[in-house]
Amino acid sequence: MRSKGSGSRCRTLSNGPEKGRIYVISAPSGTGKTTIIKRIKELRPAIRFSISAATRRPRGIEVHGKDYYFISESEFRQKVEAGEFVEWEEVFGNLYGTLKSELVDTVMKGEDVILEIDVKGALNVKSQFPEAILIFLLPPSFDELVARLTGRNTEGPEELQRRISRAEMEFSFKEKFDHCVVNNDLDKCVEEVLELLEKPKKVGGNQ
Repeated sequence: MRSKGSGSRCRTLSNGPEKGRIYVISAPSGTGKTTIIKRIKELRPAIRFSISAATRRPRGIEVHGKDYYFISESEFRQKVEAGEFVEWEEVFGNLYGTLKSELVDTVMKGEDVILEIDVKGALNVKSQFPEAILIFLLPPSFDELVARLTGRNTEGPEELQRRISRAEMEFSFKEKFDHCVVNNDLDKCVEEVLELLEKPKKVGGNQ
């Protein structure tokens, strides 16, 4: 499992005309991120979410160009070599990445954009775009997270342990995020995240 940035230098999007803001939402598996993101999209359909590229097969009703850009591993690696990703990572044997075109073009048009990516990817984005706002979603406790993962009964023992170990690693980075929101109550959690997304920009700044 590895995480890579684009290799480019730190950038800023705060000069010149007002630019859009970059938000990154990350959470360990089992935190309820998918449900929270779905609720945000229902309540604020105008909010723009960045679409990640992925080498895995579509799941359920996922649609290419809407949920992910589903591409082959060879095409993905070609884009890596061409420097087309802001960040990318291998997770459980599949490659995921954020395309520069998805991020920079949107922000330069003055539109806010939300990235729904993993913890290491979030930190890579922050290293390149310091003005990005990182939001980390948390369960009430790590024990509660383990109970949720175990209760899903969707993975075998080995896969379950991998997810628990990864969640433990992700927890260790929570202090590097700008905001942490606990998902103890779904409606309250969604409300808190929306408040962060709709917080007025500072005068003369990008946040």
